[in-house]
Amino acid sequence: MRAGSIILSGALLAFILPAGEFVMAQPPVPDRSGSTFALTLTVPQDIVDFSVDNLGNIYVINTDNQLKKLSPQGDSLAVFNDVRRYGKISFVDVTNPLKILVYYRDFTTIIELDRFLNLINTIDLRNQNILQVKAIGLAYDNNIWVYDELDAKLVRMGDDGSLVDQSNDFRQLFDSAPEPATILDRGGLVYLYDPAKGVYIFDHYGTLKSHLTFPGWKDFSVIGQNLLGRDDTTFHRYQPGTLNMQEEPIPASYQGASHIYITPTIIYVLKKTGLEIYSRK
Repeated sequence: MRAGSIILSGALLAFILPAGEFVMAQPPVPDRSGSTFALTLTVPQDIVDFSVDNLGNIYVINTDNQLKKLSPQGDSLAVFNDVRRYGKISFVDVTNPLKILVYYRDFTTIIELDRFLNLINTIDLRNQNILQVKAIGLAYDNNIWVYDELDAKLVRMGDDGSLVDQSNDFRQLFDSAPEPATILDRGGLVYLYDPAKGVYIFDHYGTLKSHLTFPGWKDFSVIGQNLLGRDDTTFHRYQPGTLNMQEEPIPASYQGASHIYITPTIIYVLKKTGLEIYSRK
């Protein structure tokens, strides 16, 4: 459903320009780049979560545990209907739109889908004696990162479930091992976000580069060299290696959102009434 060009009121969240410049915008007054944000599309579906790939396609999980792929304009492109075999979907990784990862935590199972949401592979982590996993993510080489909570190791595995590489036992590195809810492989680094302990940054060999104590963030993401997240009232942005934490109050129009996803030109806001999409103008 088209919503027209309704200009947002109140302070807008922080966003990253392609060159890495961080801008705070105050619509309807133009921001420093001369643009404003407007509500351009609302997807009025029963959505419990969503993801967005690098082509702007939107993947929504509805209350029936059905995964749907929508075009950037909100048109239906594909549906994955096999909703009963593995239980509730815990996470969807669309880093590679040709190899979509869907994780079912209750069954410790990863399935891989093609761009039409056809099943192309299944990985039962229990076959590798990996029994407790909260977070997975696509690796830089198209393998899969898995954090084995019982062995406290970051594991990289192939599509056949074979071990490609693994880190040392994190219990030897930390007084208390992380329990990441998110794994992101971006720009040559692997980011593990633990809502209780903050961000752990590793290289691809499992060597710790940094630990940033930013607990309590929701919707953790990485754009360029910038770490982004939020709490109930504030957006946060930090570039590792600097002392500059930038913050922006969450505008009233976003209050109550269960999930907010930021790209350089579009902001996705999930509410009980549906998914709202705000575009930079």
